[in-house]
Amino acid sequence: MYATLVLEDGTILEGVGFGAEKEVYGEVVFNTSMCGYQEALTDPSYTGQILMLTYPLIGNYGVNKEDFESDGIKAEGFVVRENCLIPSHRSSIKTIHDFLREEGVPGISEIDTRALTIKIRKYGTMKGGLKTSESPINGGEILEKARSQKDISELDLVKRVTSKEIKLYKGKGKQKVVLLDCGLKLSILRDLLKRGLDVYVVPATTKPEEILNLEPAGIVISNGPGDPVKASYVIETIKKLMVERPIVGICLGHQLLALAAGAKTYKLKFGHRGSNQPVRDYIRGKAFITSQNHGYAVDAASLEGTGFNVTHINLNDNTVEGMRHEELPIFSIQYHPEAHPGPHDNEYLFDEFLKMMEDYWR
Repeated sequence: MYATLVLEDGTILEGVGFGAEKEVYGEVVFNTSMCGYQEALTDPSYTGQILMLTYPLIGNYGVNKEDFESDGIKAEGFVVRENCLIPSHRSSIKTIHDFLREEGVPGISEIDTRALTIKIRKYGTMKGGLKTSESPINGGEILEKARSQKDISELDLVKRVTSKEIKLYKGKGKQKVVLLDCGLKLSILRDLLKRGLDVYVVPATTKPEEILNLEPAGIVISNGPGDPVKASYVIETIKKLMVERPIVGICLGHQLLALAAGAKTYKLKFGHRGSNQPVRDYIRGKAFITSQNHGYAVDAASLEGTGFNVTHINLNDNTVEGMRHEELPIFSIQYHPEAHPGPHDNEYLFDEFLKMMEDYWR
């Protein structure tokens, strides 16, 4: 297929299309992970974004049944240097091309992803458009449509990906927790279940009274897409829950907690997306390599007077990566302790949440 990718600054790139024959628009972002394309594509945090991977060869181990982070692809489009047509892995059931085609998602290959990444790092993320077609494509038309799209900061993307109803996942009945689904990665749910917890996954629009009626021992606020400010209904819910239960926030959940406490967030130039982000943990006096996927961050100065202290920072740019409340049993992290893809070094944070709940209810 023909394929054309455009950026709002006027960049027009022509490549080889794969996946579905389709026209899509979104914020163009890059991820630096060397593996985990299946997990990235199915991560709800990529809703509203055209995902580009910097690693040059994608699809070489195919697609399997296990490594899904949601019920399907959530990225709007996919950009790679080279698309592997003949994968080799014992668990592979299909190619990345077949996966995208079945999910109705277009992909483009045979473009210089290195140069495009350098451009985004220099000028920041931009709105873009991607079209694949059996017929030649007019890049100018795609460019005009891309420029007319709303900025991602104007959209409430959480409502697009949150659960539609409350659902109970049975662990071993050790304790009950509520997982507030703002765009949940399934690996977070899996990590809670394997620790023996019964987990209620609830929609992001669930009222605080409904959550408390479930009698949870603690609450987890999940990751998710877009600007946290747009999920004002979640912020109001968190404000009422902060004095009621132990809480942990992950990624978007971390940002929403900060906003509920009265702090501010801001958009990063090109975000943190990859599985090799170095983070310093002030509490343990250690540095960890972490998995991350976010375009917004908490303003450290705005935490003053909120009761929260910074516990983790990003060693690349000193942005806030974690915080803990001085009095309430609440902490949050900007990165993904569940990994998938990425290192599993930070799974201890789930155990810390369990201990925090046990101490609270003792």
